Amino acid sequence: MSKGKIVKTAASVAATPSSYTSEIVASGDAAHDAVDFIEIDEILTLRRMIVRAPAPKGTVLFLHGFPETLTVWKGIATALARDYDVHAFDWPGYGQSSRPVSERFSYAPKAYAQVLRAYIERAGIDRSKLVIYATDIAALPVLLLALDEPTIARRIIVGDFAPFDRPHYMWENLQNLKAEPTASPTRAYMNKTSDEILQNVHRRGLSPTAQFDLPTDVQQDMARSWRLDGVTSADAFAHYYANFTRDQNFLEANLHRLKTPVKVIWGEKDLYIRSEMGIEFAGKIGAKVDILLGVGHFPHLQNPKQTIEEIRTSFG
Repeated sequence: MSKGKIVKTAASVAATPSSYTSEIVASGDAAHDAVDFIEIDEILTLRRMIVRAPAPKGTVLFLHGFPETLTVWKGIATALARDYDVHAFDWPGYGQSSRPVSERFSYAPKAYAQVLRAYIERAGIDRSKLVIYATDIAALPVLLLALDEPTIARRIIVGDFAPFDRPHYMWENLQNLKAEPTASPTRAYMNKTSDEILQNVHRRGLSPTAQFDLPTDVQQDMARSWRLDGVTSADAFAHYYANFTRDQNFLEANLHRLKTPVKVIWGEKDLYIRSEMGIEFAGKIGAKVDILLGVGHFPHLQNPKQTIEEIRTSFG
């Protein structure tokens, strides 16, 4: 891979995400979206969304982070479906997907990587025409999968995650989830303050003028889906972090095996995982990194137009 290149990009947020989402949904009326469920194995069933294009040039698979659900991709998917088939699903522990007890499913990044592999196979996606966009908790699993299966996609776009064990780049609560004795009380606190998390997680770190509201359907789906079958999204998040350091270290030790083309995108104002993490990762793999000026941890929510343009460029 070529030497890493850092690009700082001005990200316009003149239109609010909610108003822009309405605009792109209206522009994609010809697309047809379907939400259903797909069985992965005897313990896991995923809720998924597919938006079909009339004559697809390729396929996009969107992978969400904490505490999101597949609904965060709906407006973006509708816009892209003029040219591409678009898939998204809820990770186990999120949305309406299965939430087995941790003794049966670990919720670890490596376990999520196998869920992703199974989904691509069962959905019958052509890997040679696939772009995967993975943010937050979704990024490490797709990279772990790519170590073993470099043809998993034609390109992977990742951002705002923690590829390496660098706690000093992470928000304090995330640092605390990585090990006991701080992990359990942090998990309990997150469950206790779930309403506040769902209301404000996307606003933190942004100036008052850059803050934005989520579309109502996204907010409602995340709230309805916080707890199912006795497992909350915070519980799944905590189980993920219980295995996080192990899987981060595995990725870093095996970066020489990463052959799939990767693009890195990061919000300059990301409070949870600082952009230095993305810059280091991109430098180690020789990938281009775009630092989005004025953007926080959720670029696809704050500026969906930029995400759409990034996907279209990836197929160029």
